[in-house]
Amino acid sequence: MKRIGAATFTLFTVASLGSSCALAQDDPKATERWEPVPKVVTPGAKENAPPSDAVVLFDGRDLRGWEASKDQSPAAWKVHDGIVTVDKTTGNIQTRQRFHSYQLHLEWQIPRDITGEGQGRGNSGVFLASTGPGDEGYEVQIMDSFENATYVNGQAASIYKQAAPLVNAARHPGDWQTYDIVWTAPVFAADGSVKSPAYLTLFHNGVLVQNHTELTGETFYIGKPKYKPYTMAAIKLQAHGDHSQPISFRNIWVRPLD
Repeated sequence: MKRIGAATFTLFTVASLGSSCALAQDDPKATERWEPVPKVVTPGAKENAPPSDAVVLFDGRDLRGWEASKDQSPAAWKVHDGIVTVDKTTGNIQTRQRFHSYQLHLEWQIPRDITGEGQGRGNSGVFLASTGPGDEGYEVQIMDSFENATYVNGQAASIYKQAAPLVNAARHPGDWQTYDIVWTAPVFAADGSVKSPAYLTLFHNGVLVQNHTELTGETFYIGKPKYKPYTMAAIKLQAHGDHSQPISFRNIWVRPLD
């Protein structure tokens, strides 16, 4: 019997392995994953309706899921005609339930007969994490920015005093407007230091206006942003103290992401 030399055997083995690798690279099944299977979520039956896994925060009937930010008493804003209108005399309201990272949908309306100018025209805000009884936390500005000039990191869809929106997508007063927000909450170490900062993606009326924007801390009217450790927090709506007519909200829902 003729023996195969070591060199010949080595070449044969390498060629065989190369052929196997080539077959693996040409096999579509080599890159298929079958588990874990994503859970089924049924989209809302109509545009902007909550999907099946959403927590409905306001459905037009009552504020049972909300409380006054200042003292956790029942929220006292005015529910009427399927909407809720800010009551500036009672202060901010926030969700009874606490959240971390999430997807949020809310709709808001500036009164058609709005008066005032600049920051004194339909001013409000949504705090994505409320960290105190007043205006503490991380605020996305809500106000009339349709032909109403103000500082750009304080107009509608700005991260207040931190990041101006990429574009101004505001609608005319009287028209309903939408915010669709992806909030990635900050994560803190045991000593209170920031392990990972907060990020925000925001669509205003379907237009991308904040693209995974990094926050440098909580939002302040006066002073620079800074972080304060927290784990779970309420979502807060602002009753701003300007003299313009109060704005309204409807169809608010959230999908926790962790």
